[in-house]
Amino acid sequence: MTILGTPPSEHAAVTEHFGPSVSGVGPDDTVAFRLSPYTYIGDRARALGVDVFDTRLLLRPTTCMTGAEAARVFYDPERFVRQGAAPGRLLRTLFGEGGVQSLDGEAHRARKAMFMSLMTPAARGRLVELAGRGWRERIPIWARMPHVVLYDEVNRLLCQAVCEWAGLRPAPRHVPWMTGELLAMIEAPAAVGPRYLRGRRARLRAEQGIARLVERVRERPEPYEGTALGTVAGHRDADGRQLDPRTAAVEVLNVLRPTVAVGRYVTFAAMALHAQPGCRERIRDGDDAYLEHFVQEVRRFYPFFPAVAARVAHSFEWRGHHFPQGRRVLFDLHGTDHDPRLWDRPEEFRPERFAGREPGAYELVPQGGGDHHRGHRCPGEWITVDLMKVAVTALTRWMTYGVPAQDLRVERWRAPALPNSRFVIDQVAPTGS
Repeated sequence: MTILGTPPSEHAAVTEHFGPSVSGVGPDDTVAFRLSPYTYIGDRARALGVDVFDTRLLLRPTTCMTGAEAARVFYDPERFVRQGAAPGRLLRTLFGEGGVQSLDGEAHRARKAMFMSLMTPAARGRLVELAGRGWRERIPIWARMPHVVLYDEVNRLLCQAVCEWAGLRPAPRHVPWMTGELLAMIEAPAAVGPRYLRGRRARLRAEQGIARLVERVRERPEPYEGTALGTVAGHRDADGRQLDPRTAAVEVLNVLRPTVAVGRYVTFAAMALHAQPGCRERIRDGDDAYLEHFVQEVRRFYPFFPAVAARVAHSFEWRGHHFPQGRRVLFDLHGTDHDPRLWDRPEEFRPERFAGREPGAYELVPQGGGDHHRGHRCPGEWITVDLMKVAVTALTRWMTYGVPAQDLRVERWRAPALPNSRFVIDQVAPTGS
């Protein structure tokens, strides 16, 4: 099966052309990409019988790549750089300007080391503890509600946990608003009109507020030692200088925003538990190894982020394809996670595929490929897995619930992806586990 729904009827019309050749830049395919952002690169590459092809997106020549071998090339810092690669609307809403995603070389290594210092087992354990406490506090509240929109509730739960972990410590009454601001940033890059503008305004407000907070932390750092806020405020870049307050705010948001985005994975995990009752039973009965496999399969199977961008550092050839200097290149994350050369029956949800298998750094790439410390792979990937395991444990061992009739379709055109109903549950009851 495929989780992504049937594309709109006009999809066929706008994808009739695949360009005149593998290496020739054909007509602009922006509409085709927008209609199927998760499958556009993989489908076209398979139609052409290649792992790399040229097209035109947003009226700009663009090279697209897919597969594990392409990932090895794409994450080679000698061949690709990130500065100037991401579209402006992505920087103005999702990533922020001046953040780690757009750095290269020594500047990137120094900034990435700051993030990796937050990924110690003790620090991750603290966040897991806070998230687990949030689940246990919310379950009795949900039991008194006629129905619960799981996606909305989990986002607020994760926002509360990561803000406290990061050192922001918001009042509970402010958490729903903060959650909405972070979600607006996540939704905005692929949106047009009001949704995009809302995300842009949310980022401006958040950067201004956190920049002021960073300045206060620098005046009195002791209460924030060991937190993400304190770490970012005290960080010195490769040039020995502290980050300016606005850039520091961008990096604090690069801790908060991706953590709240894990709410999408939790929602997909709940969908998988509903669709695969056997998975629920094994996890409920205490099979922790299977819990790990289940979480990894959710990350592989369900759509999270379609692709990532880079620019060619110096012209080179790969597999007979020319990569001109400065060319924007997109690497296919979702398609690589569904590549039949890497994954047996990739359109089936089968957690057991991970039993006895440790995927390579360029095979399971929902949050990027390569090395966490030196490359552009997401530093929060371990936190994602940790928080998903807590959520799946809560859903299977700490509570029972019903799943009423609803619209669980995941529209093919929507990025970031989400089931239409955002997964509604009812008849919630704590189990006492």
